[in-house]
Amino acid sequence: MKELVLSYIMQYGYGILFFAFLLELLALPLPGEFILAYVGYLTYENHMNLFASILVVFLGVCTGITISYYLGYKLGKPFFYKYGHYVYLSPKRLDLVSRWFGMYGYILLVVAYFIPGIRHVTGYFSGITQTPIYKFLIHAYLGAFLYTVVFISLGRVFGPNLNFQDFDENYIIIAAVIVLFMLIIYLVRKYNNLRIKA
Repeated sequence: MKELVLSYIMQYGYGILFFAFLLELLALPLPGEFILAYVGYLTYENHMNLFASILVVFLGVCTGITISYYLGYKLGKPFFYKYGHYVYLSPKRLDLVSRWFGMYGYILLVVAYFIPGIRHVTGYFSGITQTPIYKFLIHAYLGAFLYTVVFISLGRVFGPNLNFQDFDENYIIIAAVIVLFMLIIYLVRKYNNLRIKA
């Protein structure tokens, strides 16, 4: 699968990236972290433009998760309890995401992109539970931006030292989670400092 995806990227470029991430957020089983890291490496090698790659992937992710929200909203919980396993949204996973939303709220829409198997279902779940659209869009699009930038940046920085033939996605996921938490800590501290000054 990875070799096929990479050959398509090299052959069709940005267009295939858009549709790949649109479909991934509709629950097509694609190795998203690997693809983004490799795209980052290709930007390092000047085979692709960094900003164009980020923009195209971001738009693809946003389009995919927005469509999944709409489908969840229109089809509702009974449909997904019966047919959800086709998009990796089994009743068990639906209940799991429901508990996580109960504990973490809308921040889960941001963090879920960094949890394989969960980012694919948060759009459907948000639609099923009729999450207010403006809250969904703010958090889901912020998460899409961080997901895109963090993984492409990691591929750009560390790609020259990675063997993509024997690549283990777990390493890049761990690195991405570390970078994400560092970014969150930085933003929280900056926000608190602004509040103190105010």
